[in-house]
Amino acid sequence: MKTIGVLGLGIIGRVWAGHYATAGVLAGAWNRTAKPDCPKWMDSPAAVARASDVIQIVVADPPAVRAILDEIGGELNASKTIVQSSTIDPDSSDEFKKLVTDRGARYLEAPFTGSKPAAEQKQSIYYFGGDAALIAELEPLLSLVSALRFHIGNNRQATTLKLAMNLNIAAQMQSLSEAITLVRRAGISDDIFFDVISKNVGASGLVKLKEPKLRANDFSPQFSVKHLLKDLRLASRINGCEDFPVLDTMRDRLAQADRAGFGEEDFSAIVKLLDSKA
Repeated sequence: MKTIGVLGLGIIGRVWAGHYATAGVLAGAWNRTAKPDCPKWMDSPAAVARASDVIQIVVADPPAVRAILDEIGGELNASKTIVQSSTIDPDSSDEFKKLVTDRGARYLEAPFTGSKPAAEQKQSIYYFGGDAALIAELEPLLSLVSALRFHIGNNRQATTLKLAMNLNIAAQMQSLSEAITLVRRAGISDDIFFDVISKNVGASGLVKLKEPKLRANDFSPQFSVKHLLKDLRLASRINGCEDFPVLDTMRDRLAQADRAGFGEEDFSAIVKLLDSKA
């Protein structure tokens, strides 16, 4: 099996690096803020790229991806493959694909869904955008950290689908926040609320995931406010999204949460805005 290097050791990248290390395929790992406790830690992106057949990028936004590609450009050639797993927009994906392929390397757009608990359980789900033969070649490697892998189409389509999925969970989180606040104000217990919603058509994976956090007022990040806000800002810039009222509302709502100091917290922290003057 090919070796892989992970560039970006945030909430998800650090977990994936651990899984790859356990499987014996991790060639290197790097993060902008040093994390020398990570297996196969290296002190530069270029060193990781040099050591790896496949370089997986898992960072915050398009500028961070661009900076990494600039640093590893000299290491890219026909023997290297970039797996781009950061959440970005279609135009940035086109730019990065060209930068990589102009160097002779191969490029796969591979955004994913699933927060920290899913990553820990190897339940991440990939949305692949790229050549079918390349996907088939990389699937054994990427299956080490994932449960499902969908071939969406081209790189632009994969990035668009990922942003659409995040718009959907943002809207669901706002609805759940309002629903639980409504019943709490009526004196209905969380036990009753979650028991009833579990039998309702409105039950969902998001409700199940966020129930423990809402019950305990635990807003440690599985997926942060600031990162979901970034994603909805990217979605807002896609042509044809100018008249999406839920997108506009949730982008503004998350911006409000960020201004209130919740940016580093889990995006379920938007529930706090309902009891705040922020």
